Amino acid sequence: MADDHAVVRRGLRHILATTPDLTIGAEAGNGAEALEKLRTGQFDVVLMDISMPGTDAVELIGQIKKEHPRMPVLVHSMHAESPVASRMLKAGAAGYITKDSDPEQLLAALRKVAAGGRYIAAELAEQMVFSEDARHGKPLHELLSARESQVLGLLAAGRGIKDIARELHLSPKTASTYKTRVMEKLKVESDAELFRYAITHQLAK
Repeated sequence: MADDHAVVRRGLRHILATTPDLTIGAEAGNGAEALEKLRTGQFDVVLMDISMPGTDAVELIGQIKKEHPRMPVLVHSMHAESPVASRMLKAGAAGYITKDSDPEQLLAALRKVAAGGRYIAAELAEQMVFSEDARHGKPLHELLSARESQVLGLLAAGRGIKDIARELHLSPKTASTYKTRVMEKLKVESDAELFRYAITHQLAK
């Protein structure tokens, strides 16, 4: 179980304490620690967050699959947007579930991926299907929320995360999370690609 929030890990321990077939073998607060624990123990499934300090979720999933090809990874995230889920699944995750899901749903997801299956909530799967349909002939930036569009505009103007956080009255971590969402929705992998997208679509001011 990898999550940088102790309160989340405590809640998960409480949920799993009632299930005799599921036991937490180890806990980690970041990607490096998760890889270290995996190298020194035997586990059946990885339950991981995607927003841990110093951790790129796609790279972490890729490294886990490289070192442990048969290890199923269930992503447990606060992000309920289909582009985020799609990116994690393409990276090699066996399942994706949001943190606001019912405990029973989480347990079902863990059991399914541990048994070799794949899992994604029905409502999120539906969102993914319809959002893919909506993309045909429609610029990706039109799928951004109002706040994400604000962040994109500021990033395109060359503003840093701290400046964006200050201007939008957000914490730097929240501003960084919005940047991650914007990049995922625009399907860009770097600041240069993000700026190029903004220039191409005349979004830079």
